[in-house]
Amino acid sequence: MRTLLICLLLRLLAVGLLTCTRAPLPVFKSLLLTPSQRQHIILRPRPPSPSFILSGGLARTLDPMEVMVMESRSEIGPQMSRSCSDGGFSDCNSDRSGEFSPTGGAFSLRRLLVSSSSEYSDEVVRGLISELESPSVESQCRAATQLRFLAKHSPENRIRIARAGAVAPLVALLSHPDPQLQEQGVTAVLNLSLCDENKATIAAAGAVGHLVRTLCFGTPAARGNAACALLRLAQLDDLRAAIGGSGAIPALVALLETGGSRGKKDAATALFTLLASKENSSRAVEAGVVRPLLDLMADPESGMVDKAAYVLHRVLALREGRVAAVDEGGLPVLVEMVDVGSQRQKEVAMLSLLQICEESSAYRRMVVREGAIPSFVALSQSSSKKIKEKAEALIALLRQPTSPSTKRPMALA
Repeated sequence: MRTLLICLLLRLLAVGLLTCTRAPLPVFKSLLLTPSQRQHIILRPRPPSPSFILSGGLARTLDPMEVMVMESRSEIGPQMSRSCSDGGFSDCNSDRSGEFSPTGGAFSLRRLLVSSSSEYSDEVVRGLISELESPSVESQCRAATQLRFLAKHSPENRIRIARAGAVAPLVALLSHPDPQLQEQGVTAVLNLSLCDENKATIAAAGAVGHLVRTLCFGTPAARGNAACALLRLAQLDDLRAAIGGSGAIPALVALLETGGSRGKKDAATALFTLLASKENSSRAVEAGVVRPLLDLMADPESGMVDKAAYVLHRVLALREGRVAAVDEGGLPVLVEMVDVGSQRQKEVAMLSLLQICEESSAYRRMVVREGAIPSFVALSQSSSKKIKEKAEALIALLRQPTSPSTKRPMALA
C-alpha cells in the first residue's frame, strides 16, 4: 500500500511538471526573478523565436580553407539580423559552463528557463548588470549566468545587453579569483561577441588581455570559451595583430598541446584565423605549434586530423614553418595522409608537400625516399580538376633536377 501511494504521488508530480512546462512564458520568468525585479517584467505573449537548424553543414560565406576547418554551423533563419549572424561558434562551449552548480536543481531550472526567454525589460537587464558589481559572488554569478543565457540564442538580446553597459563589468569578471564566476563571465562575453556590432566594444573594454589570462589560467571550459571569444574578435582585421601581440598565440599553442578534446578544437580554429597574419604565424612557429599539429594529424582518434592539417598548411607559408615541419618529422606524416587519408586530407597534405618541396632539392629527395610518387600519380587521375592539376604540378617538381626551385608555393584556391 505504501509503495502504491508513493507511485501515485510521483505520477501526480510528473503531471504537474508537464502542465507547468506548458504555461505561458511570463509565468516562467516570474520564477527566475527576485521580487524587486518581477514588477518590471513585460507581460506580453512571446513572439515566435528565430529558427535554428543545427547541422553538419558549413557557412557559405567562408572561404574554402575555413569551410574545411569549421566543424559545424548554425544556419540562420531569414528573420535574424545579418550583423549578428551565428557562425561556426554560435554554441561554442557555452553549454559546458556551469553545468553543475552547487545550488543544484533550482539553479538548473532557472538557467533552462532563462535560456528560452527573450522578453526581459530593459530595466531588468540593467538590474542584472548592476548585480555584476555586487559584493556578493553568488549574486554576481547569478547575474552573469542569466545574461549569458539571454545572449546565447538571441541576436537582439546581444545588442540590448551590450548597449545597456554589460560589457565592461562582464570583462572585469574575467580577472576575478573565483573560477566559476570567471567561467560564467567569459562565456557571457563569448555570447556577446557573436554579434559583430559588439566586437569593437568588447575589445575597447580591454577584453583581449583578460581573455589571454583566462586562456592561461582558467578552468578547462573557461579556457576553451576564451579561445572562442578571441576567435570571434580576430575576425576583425584590425584586432588580429593586437591579439597576436598580446600573448594569445603561445597560450593557444599550449591549449592545443595540453587541453581536452574540445579545448584542442577551439585552439586549432582560433589559431587558423589568427595565422592569416604572417606575424602571428611566425609567433606560432616560435611557440612550437608544429609538433602538436603533427601529433594530432598522426592520430586519427583525435578527431583533429583535418583541423590540424589546415592550420599546418598556413604555418608552411613561412620558410621557418617549412623548416620546422621537416625537422619535426612532418614529411612521413604528410605522405601517410596522402596515402590513406580522406579525399580532403589527401588534398591538403599534397598542397603542404608541394610547399615544402619548392623549398629545396634536399626536401624533394626526402619526399621521394618516403615513396610518395605512386600516391601523387593516383591523385593525378582524379576527376577533380583542381586536385589533378596540383598533383601533376608536384610530380613535375619531383622530376626536376636537384637544384632548388624558385617557384612560388601554390595556395589553396
